[in-house]
Amino acid sequence: MIDYQSIIEQIHNDISLRKNYGEVASYIPELAAINTEKFGVSLSTIKGQTYHTGDWETKFSIQSIIKVLLLSMAYSKLGGQLWQRVGVEPSGTPFNSLGTLENDAGVPRNPFSNAGAIVVSDVLLDLYEDPRQSLLAMMRKVTGTDSIHYDAKVAASEKTKGYRNVALVNLLKSLGNVHNDVEQVLDLYLDCCSIAINCKQLAKLFMFLANHGETIDGQSNLLNPSQTKRMNAIMLTCGFYDEAGDFAYKVGLPGKSGVGGGIVAVLPGEFSIAVWSPRLNEKGNSYRGLKFLEQFTSATGQSIF
Repeated sequence: MIDYQSIIEQIHNDISLRKNYGEVASYIPELAAINTEKFGVSLSTIKGQTYHTGDWETKFSIQSIIKVLLLSMAYSKLGGQLWQRVGVEPSGTPFNSLGTLENDAGVPRNPFSNAGAIVVSDVLLDLYEDPRQSLLAMMRKVTGTDSIHYDAKVAASEKTKGYRNVALVNLLKSLGNVHNDVEQVLDLYLDCCSIAINCKQLAKLFMFLANHGETIDGQSNLLNPSQTKRMNAIMLTCGFYDEAGDFAYKVGLPGKSGVGGGIVAVLPGEFSIAVWSPRLNEKGNSYRGLKFLEQFTSATGQSIF
């Protein structure tokens, strides 16, 4: 039996003693003031055990990790029809790139780019009467807590500086792949990115992707097993933008990062693990988070490969 608690504590301590490289996402003003030395880890298994270390109770901005949940909401209702609006191919470009959209007739390469998530947000406005409340209700139910909220300050901060996202939504609209009002679509997307969460909540939230789409308490299926398999595949190939191949090579788990410094990864049939450290590398992924997960899968011998 693997002693997860000892392993995560040892790796956390080892990395904490080393120089912490990278920068916070200062282009979002509200994120610039974060304590850059914060570092938390939480792991949940499908058998119900949980393990934590470091600043796992401190809340942080979920940012692009929310794209997985937005996609799940749309995919659960539309199934394969969704792929007419957004692709499932790795982009090999930064998360906020506009470069390929015009050549691709306004269809984003994958749903985890900003362009892809904006299209998914547009879809949700058509599928749900109140997508914000539906998302929050799902997150609270799965985690068993009402303490998850949108962060109005972070959302407002992103809206004042989100010029590339404004460009993306307008380009998508001009190419016919955004159907609703551009301000409504962008507001929904940025509000969802602002949600504050901690490592324990995040690890528990993603357990459905380690459990064939079913929440660990068995009360609901967020996706069916076939959809869950495909979601994990998209996370593996597209979850880290132009660093997705490197993450698959070094870590070997489906996962998703956010510029708030969070990373969540899953091993189907076994566990979900969330790591948070705000300093980002040049690709926009948590420097310590990546180091931790690489050492974790090496120490446990657990990956999908």
